Amino acid sequence: MRFRAVRGHDGSSGHGHRNGCMRMSLTGRELRSTVSDGTLRLALDEIVIDDPAPDEIVVRVEAAPINPSDLGLLLGPADVTSMRSDGRADKPALVFDIPETRRAGVAARNGQSLGVGNEGAGTVVAAGEQARDWIGRRVGMVGGGMYADLRKIRTRDALPLPEGVTPAEGAALTVNPMTALGFVETARSEGHTAIVHTAAASSLGQMLQKICAADGIPLVNIVRSEEQVELLRGVGATIVLNSREPDFRTRLVDAVSATGATVGFDAIGGGSLGSDIMRAMEKGAVNRMTEYSRYGSSTFKQLYTYGALDLSPMVLDRLAFGFQWSVSGWLLTPFLQKAGAETVMRMRKRVFAELTTTFATRYTKTIGLREALEPGTLRAYERKATGEKFLIDPTLD
Repeated sequence: MRFRAVRGHDGSSGHGHRNGCMRMSLTGRELRSTVSDGTLRLALDEIVIDDPAPDEIVVRVEAAPINPSDLGLLLGPADVTSMRSDGRADKPALVFDIPETRRAGVAARNGQSLGVGNEGAGTVVAAGEQARDWIGRRVGMVGGGMYADLRKIRTRDALPLPEGVTPAEGAALTVNPMTALGFVETARSEGHTAIVHTAAASSLGQMLQKICAADGIPLVNIVRSEEQVELLRGVGATIVLNSREPDFRTRLVDAVSATGATVGFDAIGGGSLGSDIMRAMEKGAVNRMTEYSRYGSSTFKQLYTYGALDLSPMVLDRLAFGFQWSVSGWLLTPFLQKAGAETVMRMRKRVFAELTTTFATRYTKTIGLREALEPGTLRAYERKATGEKFLIDPTLD
């Protein structure tokens, strides 16, 4: 972190105040993603943090996780195999081609430089008039632009960390914990009593498994390797299905029938897995029917897609699951806005109470901002491999 004096309107220099002509600004680096004319460029740009507003704080970022949702903005539709360097050792940059078939999806951000990183944690180094008592505190934050040396943010978007909690432990307070709790809240509010979840061995999936076990909610976990099956069993899962096994569809029908699951949360997005889940829900419902109906069961089945690990189109065999169903997207921010302050506060309290147990995040590697733009490192975290979780600590370089 560096300090730089900014000259005031009267040409003076020095330590001024808001009502004077001079102020002290902070400068630092920020990782930004820019789409332009069929390419995507990642670079570390210098930013200037001006005086905070009365209810704002400036945080020295000391930890920011790389979540799949971050990769959506960081790399978007770029072809990672086209990666090439376009910078210097002290100011790295990477450029990627965007396939023609994917360009329409990012046309609205053409020419825009966007900060990346949904959440993070660090120490408050400056504050506005109403937030002076925040200086020196460690806080968790949400709001984007966290892959940076410094982040100016409103106090309402920051949470003081409990005594003894490190920035690494407090960096992931929102995205995964609140999403996992949000799935359970959504299921309950809609009258579902059991859940199906894909990509279930992820950090988010492990949290959801622990929540469902504690709350007595049957959970059908879907993964894609035996290693992931064992990982989930290690955190208490009883129903774990490997989608690459030849009898997967049969076992899925059996698991959904046994649990009565009627809602699924799908991180894959593309392909036919979502359709397989809906088909299994319908088969389970039909097996409980006492009369035949050419329209299928009257049981309502819901599939929420919240990720895009598979960028191919979603394929739905709609005649395989009757007419009582819905497929839609699920995002955390709209959910929190609809849930209401009381529900969100209850969820937040649970996250803090179980921060080092249910909602603990384990990182396999911590990297600096420059290292995040090393081609080999980017390929590693872009794989989104289960069991691999990267944390950015800008203070490392």
